[in-house]
Parts: sequence; C-alpha cells; structure tokens
Amino acid sequence: MFIISYLMTIVLVLIAVAYVTLLERSVLGYIQLRSGPNSVGALGLLQPFADGLKLFLKEQTIPMKSNYFIYYISPIFMLMLSFSLWCLYPYSVNVFNFSYGFLFFMSCTGMGVYGVMLSGWSSNSNYALLGGLRAVSQTISYEVSMSIIMLCFILFVFSFNFMDFMIYQEYVWFMFFSLPLLFCWMSSILAETNRSPFDFAEGESELVSGFNVEYSSGGFAFIFLSEYMNIMFMSLLTVIMFMGCDYSSFTFYMKIVLVIFWFIWVRGTLPRFRYDKLMGLTWSMFLPLSLNYFLFFMALLSFMLLSI
Repeated sequence: MFIISYLMTIVLVLIAVAYVTLLERSVLGYIQLRSGPNSVGALGLLQPFADGLKLFLKEQTIPMKSNYFIYYISPIFMLMLSFSLWCLYPYSVNVFNFSYGFLFFMSCTGMGVYGVMLSGWSSNSNYALLGGLRAVSQTISYEVSMSIIMLCFILFVFSFNFMDFMIYQEYVWFMFFSLPLLFCWMSSILAETNRSPFDFAEGESELVSGFNVEYSSGGFAFIFLSEYMNIMFMSLLTVIMFMGCDYSSFTFYMKIVLVIFWFIWVRGTLPRFRYDKLMGLTWSMFLPLSLNYFLFFMALLSFMLLSI
C-alpha cells in the first residue's frame, strides 16, 4: 500500500510541478503587465506539457572537456533526492508513518548541496563552477538557521513526526506565538531553494544561468523538476510547522498553494539581494534570533518538566 501510495504521490507531484510553472509564468505576466502563456490549449493549460516534450526531445549536448559520468549523473541524483523527500508526505491511514521525518528531511537537504556542487564542477565551465560555489555556500549558511528553527518546534512538540504537529496545532497555529521565526523561516527557504531575491546560483545578468548553464534537454529538465519539487515540499513543510496541518481538510492544500503563490510573488516583486548582505543576514540576524528562541523553548520545557 505504501509503494502504491508513494508512486501515486510522485505522479501527482510531477503534474503539480507542471502547473506550478504555468501559474508562475501567468502570475509574472500579470505583474509585468503582459500576456502569459495563453495559446497552447484552453487558457494555456497544455503549455507545461508542450515545454516538457520540447525539452526531452531536444538533443543532449555534452561539453567536450566535462567530467562525463558526474556531469550525466548529477541531475539524476538531484531528482532522486527530491523524490525521496516526498516519501515524508503525511498520509493519514493505511500507509507507512515516518516517525523520524524531520531527521530524514535534514539529511536529504544536506545531501542536495552535493548535486549542485557536482553539476557545477563537472561541466568544467567557469560560469557553472562560480554558480555552483555560490549555491553551495548559500545553502550551507542558511541550512544552519533553518535547522535551528525546526529544532525549536521539534523541542516544543517533542517529536520528529509530522503527524504530531496536527495534534498540537488543533486549537492554535504555531505562527501566532512565533511570528519572527516564521519570517526567518520564509526567508531561509527562499535562500535554500535558490529563489529570487536570493537566486545567486542562477544570476542570469552575470552568470548566464549559473551551475546549470551547460545542461540541455533531459539534464536541464531534471534540474528544473528538482527545483520546483523542492519549492512545493518547502511550502508543505511551512504549512505543517506554522499554519495548522489538518491533512484531511481542503484548506490544508489551499494554504500550500498560497505559500507557492508567495514564492512567485516575491520573484516578481523584489530585486536581487547583494551577496555580502545575503551572508550577513543569516549569520548576524537569523542565527542569533533562532538561537534565542531555541533557548527560550528549552527553558520553557525545563520549567514544565520541573513543575510536573
């Protein structure tokens, strides 16, 4: 039952990725006062499938001086990691319940750095290597504050299981008593997924698309799918941690769509950050704040245990 449910989830996630890209292009079209994709199918609904078909049918170009095996395997590795994340999706009945979900999530996001680094290095291109180095340093830096924010709530709930967050948020959402942590978390997931205004790994104006510049056809499509699957999972995790996660409710999925829309809105609104300010933001602002919250939750928990 778990295997069937997981395969069904993967198929639905891939379809969702297609329509998230359509949503992004349409919203950016409205923001920039132009028409988005509206020609292929009714209201442009078949545009993502046309784009995907075009990508996979194009010729796969391989740079002559690239490290061929690593160059070829890196996008597949990134896609497999993104697929692995979705086995954490919280099913209510009849399927496997992951008791250590947050630990598995931290492991997968930590491994994601290697895919970006290897794809940038193996292309043997200066632009790709520079984009890969930027992405690795950015991801590692923001992973620290992101992990401490997660630890705050793990300590509060006293469980690594996603399902327990539904029980503890039955009457009040966690975002109401930890609003500064929500702001830090939202900024951190933007940096973690290399999204604007923190898209230094893919800075088109100076890096010509960054670490994936030498990829085409299927390799580029895999990197693209991996990026959007990570965005969707981060949105799911945001709703689980902060916005009350009643999985059986339709509003749960509407909140996920709202967070994905927020990702797109930020891209269409904000200019790119400066790189030194990006690094200063996490080390001098997010990290001290999240550590203070962590100490506060530890003290609160100790007081509760002593009073019992």
